[in-house]
Amino acid sequence: MSKVLIVTCSKIRDINCVACLKCFKASDLKEGEFARYDEVKITAMCGCGDCPGLIMPKLTLVLEQADYLDRDIDAIHLGTCMVKASKTASCPINLEKAAEMISSKFGKPVVVGTHNY
Repeated sequence: MSKVLIVTCSKIRDINCVACLKCFKASDLKEGEFARYDEVKITAMCGCGDCPGLIMPKLTLVLEQADYLDRDIDAIHLGTCMVKASKTASCPINLEKAAEMISSKFGKPVVVGTHNY
């Protein structure tokens, strides 16, 4: 089973997708970007660290805490809310560059997006 951490946009998370219900639905049904897994479990969710681009220190803290609590994380998804924030709002993050940096630093695959709802 693939254990996934979803990084959400701190600004629009509960405006665009209240309570992340769309991410949970997509993971349960293996739709959207979760279709790549045979089995998937959302192990953790966290905000991006807010603007202006504090995603790396935030993920460092989250992954240290996951390690301390013995919570494996196999992959990191940058939530659809982050995609929407970068395309339709003034989010300064370059998602592709962030994905490369995250994968390089933490040695985990990074997927941009979660669902298509």
